[in-house]
Amino acid sequence: MNTSNRPHFPFSAVHGQPQLQLALLLAAIDPQIGGVLIEGPRGTAKSTSARALADLLPSGRFVNLPLGSSEEQLVGSLDIQAALQDGRVAFKPGLLARADGGVLYVDEVNLLADGLVDLLLDVCASGVNRIERDGISHQHQARIALVGTMNPEEGELRPQLLDRFGLFVRLGQQIDAATRERIVRSRLQFDRDPLGFIEAQRDEQERFSERLEQARATVARLEFGDALHRQVSALCYAAGVEGVRADLVLLRAACAHAAWQQRDEIGAADVEAVAELVLAHRRKHPPEPPQPPAQENAGGAANDQPPPNGGSDWGELPPQPVPTQSLVGARPLPLKKS
Repeated sequence: MNTSNRPHFPFSAVHGQPQLQLALLLAAIDPQIGGVLIEGPRGTAKSTSARALADLLPSGRFVNLPLGSSEEQLVGSLDIQAALQDGRVAFKPGLLARADGGVLYVDEVNLLADGLVDLLLDVCASGVNRIERDGISHQHQARIALVGTMNPEEGELRPQLLDRFGLFVRLGQQIDAATRERIVRSRLQFDRDPLGFIEAQRDEQERFSERLEQARATVARLEFGDALHRQVSALCYAAGVEGVRADLVLLRAACAHAAWQQRDEIGAADVEAVAELVLAHRRKHPPEPPQPPAQENAGGAANDQPPPNGGSDWGELPPQPVPTQSLVGARPLPLKKS
């Protein structure tokens, strides 16, 4: 369902951004993954995809967080007078309460105050929003799929906050001609007849929604095997990431991917499918380049024989002894008279 009268472009009709769609689905399946940060220029379907994702969720909520929001607008407020006079906690919900069960969208998150970003990520990781004022506290569930977007030309996000986002998607790569045509055709059809376009996508959209609901119910039942732990630890170690947040997020994301693929167990393929989404913004060591194949000799066997004459490489001659004349006791050369 939509929270406004304006129809949203269906998620099932989004084309050309498979990694973005996958990241959004994983964050919706398990919000404790920690949200999705999308980096890229305008016109790359960032907000369209996030709004479309909300329609697949049971609540259908899509809440936008404006850049000028205060902490009270975000977390809500407590009526201290009511608590002192009547002994009751009067809570006024904020944006986090409104977004519970849906999508909280932050455009240009790199321009948002660091304190609000930190608070957002804490709530996203715990699934609970806690408010404390003058010794009075209140908490409520805040199971949100956090989606933040940024254009790096307008400023970077602090590394400490960047690491807190579970998944990272970098957009902007050129889209091939056939995909561009498909995107434009779909968008024109939607703009001319939104309700008709949505109706044509209804069956596919319902399949997406049902599959997402099943994955959200399944994800908590999947187990992490020993081989999976070793694979994830090796990947994170090779990437040189700090701490173990990447390990935890990678395991959660692989679990969500297995649930989305309707599998009964998490496999190595699930880790490989989500690894770059988890490690791209945390990696300290560049990925190792692929090793070139071994050269073969005329007989077809790999040329793995040591170089001749003890040299360090083929074509290199071994060091040769060079005789030297001792200068001890040698007669000096006569000077030439001019």
